[in-house]
Amino acid sequence: MGVIEDVYEDLDTDVPFEEFEAAVADKVEQMGGLADEETAAMLIAHELKDEEVNGIADIEPGMDEVKFMGKVVSIGELRTFERDGDDEDGRVVNVEVADETGRIRVSFWDAMAQSIADGELEVGQVLRIKGRPKDGFNGVEVSVDKAEPDEDAEIDVQVLDVYRVDDLSLGLSDVNLKGTVLDTDSVRTFKRDDGSEGRVANLTLGDETGRVRVTLWDDKADLAEEFAPGDSVVVVDGYVRERDGDLELHVGSRGAVEGIDEEIEYVPDTADIGSLEIGQTVDIAGGVIETDPKRTFERKDGSEGQVRNIRVKDDTGEIRVALWGEKADADVDLADHVVLTDVEIKDGWQEDLEASAGWRSTVSVTARNRSEGDAADSAAAAASGQGLDAFSGDSADSGSGSGASETSASSDAGVGGSSGASDPANGETVEFTGTVVQAGSPVVLDNGTETRSVDTDESLRLGQEVTVRGQLREGRIDAEEVF
Repeated sequence: MGVIEDVYEDLDTDVPFEEFEAAVADKVEQMGGLADEETAAMLIAHELKDEEVNGIADIEPGMDEVKFMGKVVSIGELRTFERDGDDEDGRVVNVEVADETGRIRVSFWDAMAQSIADGELEVGQVLRIKGRPKDGFNGVEVSVDKAEPDEDAEIDVQVLDVYRVDDLSLGLSDVNLKGTVLDTDSVRTFKRDDGSEGRVANLTLGDETGRVRVTLWDDKADLAEEFAPGDSVVVVDGYVRERDGDLELHVGSRGAVEGIDEEIEYVPDTADIGSLEIGQTVDIAGGVIETDPKRTFERKDGSEGQVRNIRVKDDTGEIRVALWGEKADADVDLADHVVLTDVEIKDGWQEDLEASAGWRSTVSVTARNRSEGDAADSAAAAASGQGLDAFSGDSADSGSGSGASETSASSDAGVGGSSGASDPANGETVEFTGTVVQAGSPVVLDNGTETRSVDTDESLRLGQEVTVRGQLREGRIDAEEVF
């Protein structure tokens, strides 16, 4: 046996010996006598080993050529394009293949693409693929030089008709996913590099396995305004991309979002408020015990921003939450139970922690303890503690929650009312001392037996004990003095 045969025998390859021997002869000729047959055989063997990969996860841009096996999980549509200096249009079909290590998009061109469009490839088939890796729009892709089915090979990859959030992975396309709407954004416009105007909007969906941000492009952007938190929907023909380290599901011209009559459970994995630390990005849930009015401000670039602060309480503690941008318009009121996702924990006012809800966050009201459209009733319910018991814990142990359960005696009177038998007359000057149980507008004070609503420009904080003096007008104290 010669040296070429010896090297070939040690090589685990599908390349026939005749092709290997011819490649060795070409290498000897290319090197002009600088390499003998054994050296040339070793060089060819090294090149063949480089192209063999153990799995899809090993494929990287920059490799000259790779060979691997993958199960077809989705097949795209045939697309045509014009080639420079060529009268005939080019054709391409993108196919998603997977093995136990990962997924990757492979591109079939021209005649191969046409054969796929004609139905010669099916989802679930296993292919042996030879091609050239490159950086693609959604990560590494492979441009196929050769592919053939392997009827005997088995790859343990599940092909799904409907995905769950936990099933998503980078590069997936043709994704159908059901979820409940957690949050929506308004439609935004932007300028593309070619000067045209684009449109984009977002939904956040959740299911029993997690949540995902859905990005709707151009004509599909209007779909974001057709749904509200709590609606059940299905995303049709979405594709998965990555942004800031998180997977997102995108919907383009081929895709859709449709309402469905199906209840889909979303159970957030929330952190205890009492255990939060600066620098964390977490999900939290609890009852709203304080709301402030929305404020507008001017950014350094001259644009206008907006923010609204609320305070949320669970069994372990409470925290101030800043709702930025569109989140400031969220329909959140006192006594609502809310879930806030992807909030950043920061150092807040007076060394207190603060949660910041930005563009990545979602704000979902999971239970309302108020009459819809009746702000006065909602404020009364919050001040009297109605509906808060389910998530407030022991309110006597918490500064800003103190009095939430103690004020139930005044529930019949409402905010600004009194549990006493005789209230002061309208227009009479009164003085009242109590603890701030709502620091918004109006301020609500509670002294354990009575609750009063106060109009004041003073900046008061939750849990602060103050005395106010002023005229009583329609059940509220118009404060002239606060001390």
